[in-house]
Amino acid sequence: METQNQINYNRIAEAIEYIKTNFKSQPNLDEVAEKVHVSPAHFQRMFTDWAGISPKKFLQFISVEHAKKILKEKQATLFDTAFEMGLSSTSRLHDLFISIEGMTPAEYKKGGKNLQINYSFAESPFGSLIVASTSKGICYMAFEDNEEIALQNLQAKFPNATFQRKLDLMQQNALFIFQNDWSKLNEIKLHLKGTDFQLKVWESLLKIPMGSLSTYGGLAEKIGKPNASRAVGTAIGSNPVAYLIPCHRVIQSTGNFGGYMWGNTRKTAIIGWEAAKNK
Repeated sequence: METQNQINYNRIAEAIEYIKTNFKSQPNLDEVAEKVHVSPAHFQRMFTDWAGISPKKFLQFISVEHAKKILKEKQATLFDTAFEMGLSSTSRLHDLFISIEGMTPAEYKKGGKNLQINYSFAESPFGSLIVASTSKGICYMAFEDNEEIALQNLQAKFPNATFQRKLDLMQQNALFIFQNDWSKLNEIKLHLKGTDFQLKVWESLLKIPMGSLSTYGGLAEKIGKPNASRAVGTAIGSNPVAYLIPCHRVIQSTGNFGGYMWGNTRKTAIIGWEAAKNK
C-alpha cells in the first residue's frame, strides 16, 4: 500500500512532468492542480511544502535556459574551486564530506562473498528507496517503490553476500541528507564495488556542489580524460548510490537534463529541489 509520502511525491512528479511538457503555454496553477486531481489551494500548499518555492518559481529552476546559466556561471567558479580543494560541496547550507572506499579485489570478483549487508527501506522527497550498508559504509542506494524488486536488484549486485533487513546508524546518518537540518550529519562513508575508472568518476561527482551542474565532457576533463566523455557517461550510468553520489548533477552541454537511471522526471525534481534549497 502506498504511503502518504509516496502519494504526494507521485503527484509532485506528475505535476513536474506536466509543467515540463507544457511549459511553452505557461500552464497556470488551476490547470496543473486539475491535472493532479487536487484543488488549486491544496496543490499550491503541497508543492510549496515539498520544494520550498512556488510551482512558478520551480519552473524557472528546471528550464534549459536556467541550466545553461548555471553551467556558464557557477560551474566555472564553484565546481573548479571544489574540485581543486577536494570539497564535496560549497553549499552555504552545509559542508558535507563523503568518502569512497573501493571493495577489495576479492570482494569485487566474488560478488560480495563474506560481506554482511544490512538493508532497509525509507522515504525521501523523491519517492521510496532502499539503502544498504556493509561494516565499512553505504554500498547501495536506489529509488524503488516496490520493496521486492528493490531487494532483488540489491542482491543482484552482491549475489554471494549475506543480507539482513536492519536499519543501522550508518544508514540513518546517510538518510539525514534529505532533511533540512544538516547540522546532524557526520562524514558519510561509501563502500563501493567498481573499477578504478568508475571509482574515479564517482569521486569526481562528489565534487559538484549542490545547486551546480556539470556536463559529461566537463567531467571528463576534470579527471584528465578529455576524450572519454562516453566512458564517463557509462560510469555515471552505473552509479550504485543514488543521490549521495550526485550523478543527477550531470547534464548535456545543451542544457537538457538528459537521462537518469531512476527516471528523467525524478532527475528534474531533484535538480529543481536542490536549486530551491540552495537559493
